[in-house]
Amino acid sequence: MSEVVTQHPPFGSVFADVMAIAWYRDGRWGSAEVVPLAPLPLHPAAHVLHYASECFEGFKAYRWPDGQIHLFRMDRHLERFRQSAASLVLPVPEADWVGGMVRSLIQRCQATVPEAPGALYLRPTLIGTTANIGAAASPSTEACLIVLASPVWDYFSGGAKPLKIWVEERATRCASHLGSTKTGGNYAAALGPTMAARRAHQVDQVLFCPGGEVQETGAANFLLIREGHILTRSLDSSFLHGVTRDSLLTMAGDLGYRVEERVFTVDEMMDWIKTGEAALSGTAAVLAGVGSLLRAGQAFTVADGQIGVHTQRLRSALVDIQQGRSPDRHGWLQTV
Repeated sequence: MSEVVTQHPPFGSVFADVMAIAWYRDGRWGSAEVVPLAPLPLHPAAHVLHYASECFEGFKAYRWPDGQIHLFRMDRHLERFRQSAASLVLPVPEADWVGGMVRSLIQRCQATVPEAPGALYLRPTLIGTTANIGAAASPSTEACLIVLASPVWDYFSGGAKPLKIWVEERATRCASHLGSTKTGGNYAAALGPTMAARRAHQVDQVLFCPGGEVQETGAANFLLIREGHILTRSLDSSFLHGVTRDSLLTMAGDLGYRVEERVFTVDEMMDWIKTGEAALSGTAAVLAGVGSLLRAGQAFTVADGQIGVHTQRLRSALVDIQQGRSPDRHGWLQTV
């Protein structure tokens, strides 16, 4: 008898029936509430709609076999959330307060947290709400903070497949000083080049390498991996400082890999993939293997074109920690 494969909705398309919300007015935050999920009462002149004053985070809560729910690295995500808010000159909420909103929301919708390999994806979002279309050069003095909860399932429920990536050596993903800010405008900026590459070359993603230096894709960090060695771009303001990236690199050190963070070129990457692996890291997929790179219209296979054994090993090791099958040696998990 063939195995029955359950078809789950696409990642991020299903929501709990409640959300957490708070408003910032007159220089202070009002009370945070958990309310029914509903459209926001937003003025059409709201700052976010005209000047993109918005940032967000994304992390997961996992239900373990004993029924307890654990958040993975919420503290690190909320630290980045505050940094993003500050860089966009939005009111910066206290991390503990936002964390309390997240916990209250999970407690209200804990029945919607899937069992492994699923999780509850949490999306705190901060938007500027000042109604003033003449404020292009001024920050929003009012804001709204919402936290959404979305049940998600294994990103590779249909089976993981090696990705096909277009190497873009001219265009940048976003403004270089805002790359480390998790704001929707950065994803919008990458969308045009990504869709153009998909239409022309049937790729899954675009790897931005402005000036011939490897950076990241439109929605994930990029890693080169081989026996005992990982190479990835050193942190700067031009790209997102991924929490999954940081977790994988920390864990890789525990597993005996030499982790190298520095600037490297497309030419060096092309030499690496003759025998080594390449992968994309992010909250949704954790670590996704790259099977081929397209450079200047020519296809180059990454090693044997399949998802590499080291990519699989690293992904499994991190997922095992998240889902409670391996010990959490770094204090990454918090019980709700």
